[in-house]
Amino acid sequence: MRESEIIRLFMRRLKNQGDLPLGDDAGAIRLGDVWLVATDDMLVRKTDVPDIMTPEQVGFKAVTMNVSDVAAVGAKPLGFLFSLGVPWDVNEDYLEGIAEGIEKALEFYDVPVLSADTNEADDLIIDGAALGVTERPLTRSGAKPGDLVCVTGDLGRALAGYLVWREGLEAPEKTLKVLYEKFLEPKARVREGIKLSGIANSAIDVSDGLSKELHLLARMSGVRIELGSESLPIRDEVIEVAGLLGKDPVELALLSGEEFELVFTVEPEKAPSLDFDFSVIGRVVEGEGVYLDGKPLFPLGWEHMEHMNVY
Repeated sequence: MRESEIIRLFMRRLKNQGDLPLGDDAGAIRLGDVWLVATDDMLVRKTDVPDIMTPEQVGFKAVTMNVSDVAAVGAKPLGFLFSLGVPWDVNEDYLEGIAEGIEKALEFYDVPVLSADTNEADDLIIDGAALGVTERPLTRSGAKPGDLVCVTGDLGRALAGYLVWREGLEAPEKTLKVLYEKFLEPKARVREGIKLSGIANSAIDVSDGLSKELHLLARMSGVRIELGSESLPIRDEVIEVAGLLGKDPVELALLSGEEFELVFTVEPEKAPSLDFDFSVIGRVVEGEGVYLDGKPLFPLGWEHMEHMNVY
């Protein structure tokens, strides 16, 4: 079964849900005037850790994955929890590196570790969880016709970095540094998520690819999203690698997963109040689906259990 099919199976069965039903980046329950947000995201060596990644980067990423989900619902992170599955081929030095990476991330995001567990496993697994708090949770179902579609940061560097590594491409050191920063050491947009809580109508983080995330937003909000390819924030380094590969840089930007940027929709009159850098990449209209330059956009992106690689 594909990941999406497994999720639908369990969502049909699990009826006792929180005040914020399952289906968003994180769940939540209301506690008086605030919402307690919780998320759980698992890192598995086989699918999430390229050979080039250091154990410190592995530990940092495990925290980032979870903190990003908290940020996507507009919450301030409160704490991190994790369970560690350890196979026999992982030595003490590697585990020491993971611990250092987790601690570095906790300092970076200013969150404490609240609990942890360890057990034997067939592969290295870090099953993380994060808690947060917000006065107004953002969802994937709040996009409204008339909203601007926006994204923080830039897109495509994570996939471009992966392809450079996988294909063994020769690229300038400066280019590699820019790409590997996103590929190996992505950062969650915590400050931006907290700010969006009181302003945006919907949000989602880019973990499985912009194309897939936008389809989720459109479907869950019951709207149509129209994008312009020239509006996508793509750095020169991504364009450079796309040229070496004979690929379209726009396609790299649409497919690139684990960017951990925030995609959000906001009313045009509220956008100027945002005090961080972002790009307007499209708009929300009545209808359904996602369109790029007037043509339907297929929901490409990463999906666990599918074992299909476009590249």
